[in-house]
Amino acid sequence: MREGVLLCFSVLFVCSVLGQVSYSIPEEMPKGSVVGNVAEDFGLDIKSLNSRKARIFSRDGDKYVELHKERGVLLVKNRIDRETLCAQLMPCALHFQIILENPMEFYSVTLEITDINDNPPSFEKSDVRFKISESAVRGAKFILDRAVDLDVGVNALHTYTLEPKEHFVVKLHDPADGSKNVEMILEKPLDREKQEHISLVLTALDGGEPQMTGTMQVLITVLDANDNAPVFTQSVYKASIRENSPVGTILMAVTATDADEGSNGRITYSISSIIENARGVFDVNAENGEITLRRNVDYEKTHSFQMNIRASDDGGLGDSCKVMIDVTDINDNKPSIQIISKSKVISEDATLGTVVTMINIEDADSGDNGKVQCYINENIPFLMKSSTGDFYSLITESELDREIASEYNITVTCSDEGMPSLSSSITLNLQISDVNDNAPVFERSSYEAYIVENNTPGLSIFTVKATDADWKQNARVSYILEDSFVNGVPVSSYVSLSADSGVIHAVRSFDYEQIKDFQFSVKAQDGGSPPLSSNVTVKILIQDQNDNPPQVLYPVQTGGSMVAEMVPRSADVGYLVTKVVAVDVDSGQNAWLSYKLQKATDRALFEVGLQNGEIRTIRQVTDKDAVKQRLTVIVEDNGQPSRSATVIVNVAVADSFPEVMSEFSDFPHDKEYNDNLTFHLVLALAVVSFLFITCLVVIISVKIYRWRQSRILYHSNLPVIPYYPPRYSDTLGTGTLPHVYNYEVCRTTDSRKSDKNFGITGSQNVLIMDPSSTGTMQRIENEKSILDEPDSPLEQKPPNNDWRFTQGQRPGPSGPHMPYGTHIRWTPKNGTRATGGPEVAMGTGPWPQPPTEAEQLQALMAAANEVSEATATLGPGTMGLSTRYSPQFTLQHVPDYRQNVYIPGSTATLTSNPQQQQATAQQATQQALPPPQASAQAEPPKAAQTPASKKKSTKKEKK
Repeated sequence: MREGVLLCFSVLFVCSVLGQVSYSIPEEMPKGSVVGNVAEDFGLDIKSLNSRKARIFSRDGDKYVELHKERGVLLVKNRIDRETLCAQLMPCALHFQIILENPMEFYSVTLEITDINDNPPSFEKSDVRFKISESAVRGAKFILDRAVDLDVGVNALHTYTLEPKEHFVVKLHDPADGSKNVEMILEKPLDREKQEHISLVLTALDGGEPQMTGTMQVLITVLDANDNAPVFTQSVYKASIRENSPVGTILMAVTATDADEGSNGRITYSISSIIENARGVFDVNAENGEITLRRNVDYEKTHSFQMNIRASDDGGLGDSCKVMIDVTDINDNKPSIQIISKSKVISEDATLGTVVTMINIEDADSGDNGKVQCYINENIPFLMKSSTGDFYSLITESELDREIASEYNITVTCSDEGMPSLSSSITLNLQISDVNDNAPVFERSSYEAYIVENNTPGLSIFTVKATDADWKQNARVSYILEDSFVNGVPVSSYVSLSADSGVIHAVRSFDYEQIKDFQFSVKAQDGGSPPLSSNVTVKILIQDQNDNPPQVLYPVQTGGSMVAEMVPRSADVGYLVTKVVAVDVDSGQNAWLSYKLQKATDRALFEVGLQNGEIRTIRQVTDKDAVKQRLTVIVEDNGQPSRSATVIVNVAVADSFPEVMSEFSDFPHDKEYNDNLTFHLVLALAVVSFLFITCLVVIISVKIYRWRQSRILYHSNLPVIPYYPPRYSDTLGTGTLPHVYNYEVCRTTDSRKSDKNFGITGSQNVLIMDPSSTGTMQRIENEKSILDEPDSPLEQKPPNNDWRFTQGQRPGPSGPHMPYGTHIRWTPKNGTRATGGPEVAMGTGPWPQPPTEAEQLQALMAAANEVSEATATLGPGTMGLSTRYSPQFTLQHVPDYRQNVYIPGSTATLTSNPQQQQATAQQATQQALPPPQASAQAEPPKAAQTPASKKKSTKKEKK
């Protein structure tokens, strides 16, 4: 290998080595072992290793070591064998670089690989044979094969031993070239008759720890006497061979002579020892000593070979010589180009000398064959510059302009100086990124656009167009209408501009007579950062349209008075009566006016000038001509289509003013104005009348609707849902369930209108209980039949003078017992009433001091609170009775009572006179109940059921 294994680093641009560090590790370290902390040794921030894309560059593609970016250390990546990398070269080192970007830097690292004793000495052959004459003298030398140890230093081959030592000993001979020859020296004469075959063991030992050995067997055959040993003509032979020479090439021939004759003088050549890298490369002819090539040699791998040739005769005597073969280099390797780093995109505003690409060039040949020159194609703004050693950088030589060239294909060619020259090349594609260095450019320096007046708002007038030589977002053009004023009005109220397309639209309808032209500025701005812009002036010219009829200035047309021109009867032909003066606010041919006589009392008397509007006589005025002459003159413009106006000229043919007044006094006035006025007055009167009638109908309808709603509420049959309060009055003093109860009654929404509305339907205030029934409380379905009975106790009685309450016992807010409730008396089915308690008094007379509205409202609020309290106390089987009753108590223990309701503030009272019940019931029914037909058709609503009553009803239905 060429002066050891060097992992070379190539630099793409001109930069300097910022630091260098060396590490030393033994070979064969396990994978993942730490080599060194480069972050600490080079003073680098560990966090920056990732952000700056730290990496290892080497020719072998960082085969042996790797960089751990999170820890900033070098680790062993693969097995490192020093013998494979460097063979016998000392010291053995790996050279590589650590590259950092942003900015680009590199640090050199040298990693020395130290040897360990991992290779034992070895012989090329397992045994060697000698034929030695028994007449060989003491001290005779015999060359043995050398052992090879791939280790170096103390671990290399150290010594040899030969066993047994009866006849021979082994010695190392150090020639001047530094090689060590292994010699076997005869110490004791041989005797063929005693021992014809001798077997020895040659052991090679290295100096490592632990010590390793290699052995080879030496077999000796003792022959009869042989007087002369072979002798080489040279002790050292040198030869050279070109690399890549074909196999079988004869390098040289070694020659030895022997003075003996016969078999003792016949010489045999063989290779006695050879270094490791030369094994199997050469061969020696045993008969003539020619050395031939067995396989190809490569100068880049091995520059020279060395081996020992032994010459032996049949008598066992021999000699050896050294053969040194040099390999001659030829130009057989092209320069190798390797890209270390390159930029695919470069900004067009890059400064001169900016590094684009860094490459490393290497030629494995030597001498002139390894000298390399690199160059790039011409006519491009780049330069190939050599930095240090085999490093080249591609830099910018002149300014870049993406608008001229958006990309470059750069061919880098490297050639050596060999004969013939070899070269290699690579092509680099470089994109030029855009910079916003070009402002938008309008197609014209200024624009003029025309639009006809009376245009439709939103009409497209013109399109401005600007282009930008930049790319993508930098070339995206937006159009902006610059702020300005036209006649004191913002220009944006006249035109609008599409930001994307540059289309100018009219915002309003233009009138040529008001504005004939205006101009404004449009800015084209690109999307770069910062944006660039340019401005252009746009002038809008309004084109006239024949949209105005001629206007007559004279004679003046008035609606209330009459103007007449006087012509004396003595007027000659061509007499100027008057001149019609008219103007047209349009322009051009739209304002060219012509005058014509449309109608006349006497067309043969007057004429009108076509161009000037002059009215002249065309004949002599006579006495026969009428005094009153009416001329209708039409004035037309020259537009397409033409517009016109008419004027009436009154001419009086008379010599005096009184004559004119008498003749013109009976001229009818124009009634057009009066007719229009009359029409509008009639229309206004009709509208006002319609609105008045509509409002009147609406008001009457609302009144009728409210009256009907009140009648419906007045006659409503909403039920009164009773409940049992938690409190009761024990009038009998028995401590058990009494026959008289006090409870609240909820009234309908319209009950405040009449105190007697409470008793509309007696069925709603009656609760019938059957002591023998096991069901819960239910409302009686056949209320109608009960109401129809003449003696029905359910009907409310009229006032009775025999039944009165004392002041303290009066129902309502004034009573002490029920401050907010309505007293109800329960009556059994048998018709007997429960005797009133001591708190009930009989009396006659009206109700004193009826309750006020506030007291009634207070009673209703208290009743609502009582309802919520009672609802909260409802329980199964008790129908809402207080928990003070026994849990076994149900409504089946309650006797069947009927109730009469007393309304606070009313004159109705309860009576104990049975004879008055029928009359009172009939009177109450006529006053409070609806007609019998309605009562019969309407189904009385059912009282609300408690959960307990629902369960018992379900059981009863199942039975």
